[in-house]
Amino acid sequence: MTGAEFRLCDIALDCSFRTGDARVEREQALAIIDLLESNTFTPLGHDGGPYRLKIETADGRLALHVADDNGVHVVSHYLSLTPFRRLLKDYTRVCESYYDAMCRAGPERLEAIDIGRRGIHNDAAELLRERLSTKISIDKYTARRLFTLIYALLVRNAEHRILPS
Repeated sequence: MTGAEFRLCDIALDCSFRTGDARVEREQALAIIDLLESNTFTPLGHDGGPYRLKIETADGRLALHVADDNGVHVVSHYLSLTPFRRLLKDYTRVCESYYDAMCRAGPERLEAIDIGRRGIHNDAAELLRERLSTKISIDKYTARRLFTLIYALLVRNAEHRILPS
């Protein structure tokens, strides 16, 4: 087996969530493209993939369903969103600040906001790696992109909206 077999080949988000926010849709599309281009995804105790991942919310939790390339179920992992709430709120606020600053602020202000955004993103990615570690091993890059997808899913899902409208 080579490391290339422990990767994602397909990613799907629950399609019942839609938003009119082009920024969120763009972030989601870019994260999926980046993830499919390069990722490390290893369900523990499984012989190899590639794998298909479906991300959805179920009963107030995040559900990650993993299947092999032929669609045979490998593992499902349900994550409580509680440990992510503070990071998601902080990330939402800093992203909104960044989008607002793009219209008015100079490059120094944008850079400062972006540094803060990357810090929160890294913290959230590390938390995601820890929370998945009992069933799925992922690298930092994969965790960062998965967090972006989780953020996009939750922002689009009114039931789990992070900040009030």
